[in-house]
Amino acid sequence: MTRVLITGFAPFGGESVNPSWQAASLVAAEPPAGLTVTAAELPCVFGESVEALRDAIRASEPDLVLSLGQAGGRPGVTVERVGINVDDARIPDNAGNQPIDEPVVPGGPAAYFSTLPVKACVAAMREAGVPAAVSNTAGTFVCNHIAYALGHLIATEFPHLRGGFVHVPWAPGQVTDGTAPALPPATVAHGLRALLTAAARTPTDQDLKVTEGATH
Repeated sequence: MTRVLITGFAPFGGESVNPSWQAASLVAAEPPAGLTVTAAELPCVFGESVEALRDAIRASEPDLVLSLGQAGGRPGVTVERVGINVDDARIPDNAGNQPIDEPVVPGGPAAYFSTLPVKACVAAMREAGVPAAVSNTAGTFVCNHIAYALGHLIATEFPHLRGGFVHVPWAPGQVTDGTAPALPPATVAHGLRALLTAAARTPTDQDLKVTEGATH
């Protein structure tokens, strides 16, 4: 049975909830068939979030790691293709840190690609009726920090792992004026179950050969 670690973030930026943690909790409470899923909440803090992720990996000994974060304004669930080695925070994290043009890992590679089959993951979510797309930017805040750090942990400490990062939209309760897209965490969790099933069954080098690129 495939062991999965799924992580979400604590609320940040004055929000009372973070839909990434809400969705992660729902998936862990009702995992897909054939998978055991452990959920861990990460602090929305540069540096500390990586230590929490490393501790969760050591504690749960997973085969797959799926880290989630909030991307308010995106209309669907977006599977990140790459994390880049830069922190450039538009706002402070929950500890007041606001790094500008600093590396996630000094001396590390410029980027790490996801080791999940990103296009198969997107296709599985769409088949489950959940809007999804490949994303080529995870931003430069704590989400990208973890997306890059997860790649670095896999490359340097946990080479048996596969893992990647996914952004989820705001939950409806965060957009009460209806001016931005939102998805219920239960809907996101439904899509993530399909994603994890596809990821467990599909080697990264056998990902779908379909176009999911962008012109801008």
